[in-house]
This record gives sequence, structure tokens and C-alpha cells, in this order.
Amino acid sequence: MREANVFPTYRGEMEYVCLGCQARYPIDELHYTCPSCKGVFLLEDTRFPELEKTPGSAWRDIFDLRAATKNPALRGIFRFYELMAPVVAEEHIVYLGEGNTPVTRSSTALERLVGQSMAFKNDGQNPSASFKDRGMACAYSYLRHLVAKHGWDNVLTICASTGDTSAAAALYAAYVGEPLTSVVLLPQGKVTAQQLSQPLGSGAKVLEIPGVFDDCMKVVEYLADHYRVALLNSKNAWRILGQESYAFEVAQWYDWDLRGKVIFVPIGNAGNITAIMSGFLKLLRLGIIETLPRIIGVQSEHADPVFRYYDQDPGHRRFEAVKVRPSVAQAAMIGNPVSFPRVAFLAEQYQKLGGAGSFAVVQVSEQRIIESMLLANRHGHIACTQGGECLAGLFKAKELGLMEEGELAVLDATAHALKFAGFQDMYFHDGFGPEFEITPDRKLANVPRLVIDQQDKERLSEDAFTVQAAQNVVGILGLDKK
Repeated sequence: MREANVFPTYRGEMEYVCLGCQARYPIDELHYTCPSCKGVFLLEDTRFPELEKTPGSAWRDIFDLRAATKNPALRGIFRFYELMAPVVAEEHIVYLGEGNTPVTRSSTALERLVGQSMAFKNDGQNPSASFKDRGMACAYSYLRHLVAKHGWDNVLTICASTGDTSAAAALYAAYVGEPLTSVVLLPQGKVTAQQLSQPLGSGAKVLEIPGVFDDCMKVVEYLADHYRVALLNSKNAWRILGQESYAFEVAQWYDWDLRGKVIFVPIGNAGNITAIMSGFLKLLRLGIIETLPRIIGVQSEHADPVFRYYDQDPGHRRFEAVKVRPSVAQAAMIGNPVSFPRVAFLAEQYQKLGGAGSFAVVQVSEQRIIESMLLANRHGHIACTQGGECLAGLFKAKELGLMEEGELAVLDATAHALKFAGFQDMYFHDGFGPEFEITPDRKLANVPRLVIDQQDKERLSEDAFTVQAAQNVVGILGLDKK
């Protein structure tokens, strides 16, 4: 076990690579978009070919050994250190318990209802209760690296958010402390109370802007272009690196054998699907896996620009942002995803290596999203509305003939169900406005039922009250005596 606790000696040489003009920039400064053409970046380790000299079987042994480490720097996403940000020193790695989230196989009853073998990867079991912690752990570790290198005494971190990003950014900033401070921009009235409580509780400065996420993102982008701030949205390529760990963990969970696996991912700002494709491609390049799993992205009808792009004839595709409408999949309610150029670039590579059908995008209704979340959670999961979006995507994929018998669908539950409890409550109490296009099925409503009222409690003796309440329960449940 001693060897698993030893921090790696390998150090990469990383560069920002622009997907627009192919320009390259050093990583000793913060870059978000290309200074030459404003394109988005991916990060590349120019020493990666050296990693290819190690057999895939040896890498599997290394990562499996580290899975039991007691070293905090290697317990989380940096278990896969060489594949992620191998420029960060051990003492700069931030670990709050992120990563290693379980893949939970669905019950027999749910699989029978869906008609497919399936599982959820419950990323709501990350520290701030969403997958965003993966990217933040990497981004903040790199920030600590830069702070040490340059001696910076004041770094303001900033992000636009629909909730989960702000919660993660504020949490990690609070843990790291000086010289980092956190500011988050939220769309006014578009974030659940549970999600809003998180950055406030972590002490971040929370600013609200009328509109939707895209409006907040424009403000944050302007600030990052003109002022010295550390942008923590997925435009930050270090965030993407951290989120690649999702792919690594899925592969490791299935003992590095991804044959017959189909990964469903809600698209949103497109950072997660970018990272997952990139992660699987790295594993294939190193021979750690032999087969790419199929990937199916999912978007709501109310925010579906990536679906619309791939729904066009391949020879005449043109990306256009859309105006979003209200969605219960709130974290995916983004009409102009920052990472779309990354998706287009990586999807092309993915399909070349994975073959026809290895990448697809489907569109689902709001009605199906919320009811799929309820269905999943009534069968023992803790899926958020984005997890419901993935299950809705599985239903749609089956309708379209995209799933084969015997394939296992791995669905991404990006956050904890409790973050979106308000939408469940709205469904149960028929509280959705017409803009959501959701008509609740009263048979699915599950609300508390009063057994005995307060007047009876005050009128009866303590023993009589207990007996009467118990008899009322018997009547409600139809219990038989022993």
C-alpha cells in the first residue's frame, strides 16, 4: 500500500491550444479565450507521448492501486494525476472528498419498466452535491499553483451560474482561503432556494442579474476580458480537465471494459460532455480501454441548440444559439453553450475512432424530464432533474432505435435530488405555470396526509389521543390485527 501513497514523479508540459486558430499559449497566465481569435481552449500535455510508452495494463494497475490510497492528494480526482493536470505539486492539490461517486445499478423493477439495463452515476454525492466539484478541485489546485509561482496576494474568483457552479466555486474558495475570494453572478429568481443557500453559506459575494444564465455569462466574460479575475465557468479549460475524471471513474468501475456501455449526459453548457469525451479518448490512446463507450447527449426542448445542430444534414450544419424557455432541468437551461466548439471538435474525433452511432444527441420534453426524475427516485435513486433528463433521454433513444438489447445505459445524475426539491413540490401541488408545458398526473402526486387534527389532540387525554391516532392510521393503511 506504501506505493499507492507515493505521489507521482511525472510532470507534464502543458499548453493552451485554441480550437479556432490552433495558436498555443503557455500556462503561466490565466487564459480563457484565445487572444488572437477569441476561440476556446483545450489543454494539451505535450509530453503525453511519453505516457504511451507505459502499457495500458500497467496504467490500470497503477490507478487501481491508488483507489485505496490514504494520501489526500491522490484520493480524489487526482488519482488519475498523469491524465489530468500533471503540473500541480502535491501540496497545492485541493481535496474535499470529490470524485469516487458510486455507480448504482437500477432495481429490477425499474429496468423492467424502462426496458433496458441501466445505472445512475450519482455525482450528487460530491461535497457540494454536484459534479461541478470535479472541475473546481482541478481549477483551484491550479490557482494555488499560480499563486505560489507568482506570489499573488489577491485573487478574485468569479463565475456565472444556475446554481451548482456557484455552490462549488464558493465552497472551494472558502476552503482554500486567502488570497482567494469568491464572487458569483446568478440569474435573478432562476436559482432554487436550496442552491442559493450554498454560496451564501460559504460566504461568497452573491450578485444577481435579471435574465437567464446566458446574460450572467456575458457579464462574467466581459469582466474576465478586461479585469484581473479568475473565471471559473467551463470556459476555464482547467475545469474541463477535472471533469474528465468522470470518464476515468466509469471505466474503472467496470474494470476498464466499456463494451456494451452507453453513457447518457445532459448537455447544458457542454463542459461535461466535452470532458467525458476527452477522458475516454485519453484512455483509448493509452490502451487503458480497448473500446469507446457510446455517448448520447440530452437536451430539453426548452434549451436545445446542440440537438438542433446535430439534427441538421451533416454537410450543412450551422450552430445557432436559442432563446431558452423555463426548464425544470435548470442547470441545463443554456441557449448558447460556451463549450460547443469543444463538443464539435471532440465529437468528430470520437466518431472517427468509435464508429457510426458512437455519439448522438436527443431532445426530450419537460413533461418527460420531471416524470422521469420521479420515476427514478421512486425506485431508490437520488437523481436531480438533470438525472431525470438523462432517463428521459434513454426513453427517447429507445423510441428512436438507438439502443440495442443487452446494452447497459449509464446515466449521469449531475446533482443531488434535494437541490431540486422545489420542482418536485410544484409537480405534486400542480404549481407549474404554462411556460413550463407540464401537466401533472395527479396519480403521481405524493403529499402528506394529516392523521388527526390539533383540536382532537387538545380534546383527548394523552392515552386516548394515541389510541385514536393509531386507529386512524389503521383505517388509512387497512392494517389487519395480529
